[in-house]
Order: sequence, then structure tokens, then C-alpha cells
Amino acid sequence: MQKILIVEDDKAISSVLQSILSDELPDYEFVSAEDGLDGLKQVEKDDFALVISDIKMPKVSGTEFLKQALQVKPDLTFVMISGHGDIDTAVACLKDGAYDFISKPIDINRLITSVRNALDKRNLVKHNQVLNVENSTLKKKVNKKYQMIGSSPALKKIQEMIEKVATSDARVLITGPNGAGKELVAHAIHAQSDRSKGPMIEVNCAAIPSELIESELFGHVKGSFTGAIKDKQGKFELATNGTIFLDEIGDMSLVAQAKVLRALQESKVSPVGSDKEVKVDVRVIAATNKNMQKEIEAGKFREDLYHRLSVIEIYVPPLDERKEDIKLLVEHFSKVISDEHGTALKTFDENAIKALEGFSWTGNIRELRNVVERLIILGSNPISETDVASFVRK
Repeated sequence: MQKILIVEDDKAISSVLQSILSDELPDYEFVSAEDGLDGLKQVEKDDFALVISDIKMPKVSGTEFLKQALQVKPDLTFVMISGHGDIDTAVACLKDGAYDFISKPIDINRLITSVRNALDKRNLVKHNQVLNVENSTLKKKVNKKYQMIGSSPALKKIQEMIEKVATSDARVLITGPNGAGKELVAHAIHAQSDRSKGPMIEVNCAAIPSELIESELFGHVKGSFTGAIKDKQGKFELATNGTIFLDEIGDMSLVAQAKVLRALQESKVSPVGSDKEVKVDVRVIAATNKNMQKEIEAGKFREDLYHRLSVIEIYVPPLDERKEDIKLLVEHFSKVISDEHGTALKTFDENAIKALEGFSWTGNIRELRNVVERLIILGSNPISETDVASFVRK
């Protein structure tokens, strides 16, 4: 079982974080450390999928712990928490290698989202590392993660759109609610395109502060700002001959939007601190859960950038609009989750499926997967309507 390390000197807060996250992430084991020094000892002796660390702690501060831990294990993923932080602290932590920064008092939904995104990013990095060293057979197995499951008219329409647009280099804007499967559409377009042998680089625009977005997207040269200890390639350059996926584009700051617009217009980027222009050959796919027309009217999104990004627009409907896919999705998730847990496959009887079809899925496919996982862990075999009533709070 993979482990998550919580480094927090306040035992009450540590206990609450562990209680909340263990409910959301039942497949992970949680380990606690009471300060940065104890955290370093834990990192040195064990492997962790994620580290959640306070910043202001005795003996060794969170910022120092972050730096030292990444020297020991550079692939560690960090989410930093502090009641004493400001934007300078946040930027410093992110520059030092943290994935995200959350201020106290902690917004639980924000924390859960950040932790899930951090784990997803880590898993994707590991998948890409596998692809770099393994053969095409393994690559096909990894791509199964991005299968689009279902037979509803809505899904068939999306699949037809993907087939039509994949072979072109046209920019695509994918819209729809959170958890509906926008990332799957982006990966399907890339996998069916002529760029499939190139990289697929993902950028969560909502997770990057405006102070860092230019460096993250376009790179920087050594010494261009405090913490720039070496040259760094940006995401656009890394995606050359492949695809860059700008997720949550509607949350990007106006300053960052202007810089992205220039990159799209000229197919060139300038690393921070350099007067050199780097030509890039990338396909751009963007996604958002926002109503972009309303964002434009409110002055929060540039209309010229919207038109650049939305040459083709694909709408991914919520699960409530394609409930006929629930049976196939449940069967798919049941097999995947059983394989992940190393347990015998559990089936769902017809009444259990009908009960699930009767719910309103505000969290969409992501919520359905979590429910299937809970039922596999707690339910009987086959899983019945009684199991659904007992273990699914709706």
C-alpha cells in the first residue's frame, strides 16, 4: 500500500487531516511526523506517494524540510500548508519544488482537490517514465487509463468528433463540468493524432500562481530570478512535436493569458531572463469547466485568446445526461479497482445498477468511481441494492 506523510507539529490538526484524507483515499496508508527533522528521518527510511507539510515548525522548518527532502528524493511530491504564509512564501515553496501551497484555515475541498491532483500528476509522471523505457505493448496498457467507456449517443458524438479532429493540428477547447472526463478527451485526441509518438504535456493552469506561469510555460535561464539556479525548459518547449494540454484554462490570470496568446500567434516562446526566442511546434488542447462567454463578458478572459483556442469546441456532458453509460462504467471500474487492490472481481446485480442510475451524480464520473471503489471494499458479492443503500450516502 502506498503511503502519505503528514508533517505537522500540531497533533490535533495532524489527526484531523489524516481522518479526512483517509476517508477520501482509502487505498493509502498515512504516516505522521511532528516536525521537519522527524519528517526527514521518515523520508530517508521509507517511500511516500505524497508529503503534506506545515511550514512553521520547530527544529527544522517546512521550507528547509522541503529543500532537504528533495535532495534525498528528488521525485517526492509536496503540498505545503501554513497559517503564516503569504504569496512570497507560496512562490518560494513552488520554486523550491512543491506542487501546491494551501493557507490556513484550510479549505477542506481545496485540500482534497490539491492532494488528488498531486497524486494524479505523480502517477502520470511515473507512467511517462515507464513509456520512455518500455516497449509499445506497455504503452498500450498505460493508455487504457484513458479509455472512454460507454455507448450513449452523447459519448458516440464525442468519439466521432475526436476521430474527425485528431488527424488535424487544429486547436481544441474541451468544455464541461469537473469530473466528466475532459482529460480523457484530450488524451484520446493526442493518441489518435499524428503527434502520438511525441510527448503529451499537461499543465494545470489553476494550480500555478501568476508569478510562476511564464517560467512554467516558457522556461527560464539561470539567475533570471531568485531560486533560478539553472536553466529550465518550459512546458511549450518540452511539448515540441507533441501536444500541450492546458487544463483549467479559464482560471489563468489575464497577464498569463496575454503571454500565451503571443506564443500561439508566433509559435515562439522567450524563456524568462533571455532575449532569445525558441521556436516551438506544438498542438494546443485546452479545457475548462467555466462558461467562457460569461467569463469574457465579465472581463476575466480575453476574447481573442478564446477564439485562438476554440477552433474546435467539444462539450463533455455531465454523467446525469448520459446515465445509460453507468452500467458499463461500473463494470469497467469494478475490474480496474479489483486489479489495483489485488482482490477477486465483484459484480453488481441489476437492482444495484438501477439504484446507482437513480442517483444524481454531481461529482460526475469521478464520483461514480469513488462510489464503486467503496462498494467493492465494503459490499457483498454480488453487490446488491442493499449494499448501495448502506454504503452510498445520497
